[in-house]
Amino acid sequence: MHAEFSGDILTEARRALIALSRTGLKGVSPSARSLEILAQWGNGQMVSPTTETLADIRSDLGECTRCKLSTARKNLVFGAGSPSARLVFVGEAPGFDEDRLGQPFVGAAGQLLTRIIQAMGLRREDVYICNILKCRPPGNRNPQPEEIARCVPFLERQIAAIAPECICALGSFAAQTLLETPTPISRLRGRFSDYRGTRLMPTYHPAYLLRNPEQKRAVWEDVQEIMKLMGLPATGASG
Repeated sequence: MHAEFSGDILTEARRALIALSRTGLKGVSPSARSLEILAQWGNGQMVSPTTETLADIRSDLGECTRCKLSTARKNLVFGAGSPSARLVFVGEAPGFDEDRLGQPFVGAAGQLLTRIIQAMGLRREDVYICNILKCRPPGNRNPQPEEIARCVPFLERQIAAIAPECICALGSFAAQTLLETPTPISRLRGRFSDYRGTRLMPTYHPAYLLRNPEQKRAVWEDVQEIMKLMGLPATGASG
């Protein structure tokens, strides 16, 4: 086989696997979007996952029953904010208030996040806010590996659709999941990492700050690095 032809096949295969991984394809139970992509490939077309919109992804997610969290939730919490946001905040999972209202970060931790965003000189409408999980774990327990595996492909598609300049991963589960590392958040925070070509800043979750207010300064330092990256004017506020 000619070397150049072989390289083209490998390149296309890699693109195909990346695209399918972002559709939520799991074993022999593909999502509707996966089937659509496969059908288009069968017609000789290559479809980039970045051409889909947040509305497409929300439609594909549907009234999700892919894991057991669906049996106890009140509302699925997809995400909120600008579909063309330069900055995406990713948290862990919906809590009581988020499950009740179907919106991310609307409880006490969400109010603190709003103040952080405002201290950056931005509004919630300017950014995009979502979580690793779309449903509330019972009793706000930690996400389980199977739940993350079912949910994270949709988060990856959301990020790809938005194509932000920067991601702020709030807390251990967000940072460790996106960066695929077991490294503690205390060691990850404070410096940028790479997420598929996008700069990612891990920092402490606002809920952690409510219990440990002495760490607010560390989070503000992390946020200031994001502001420098995005070219936002410096402010003196620290939440």
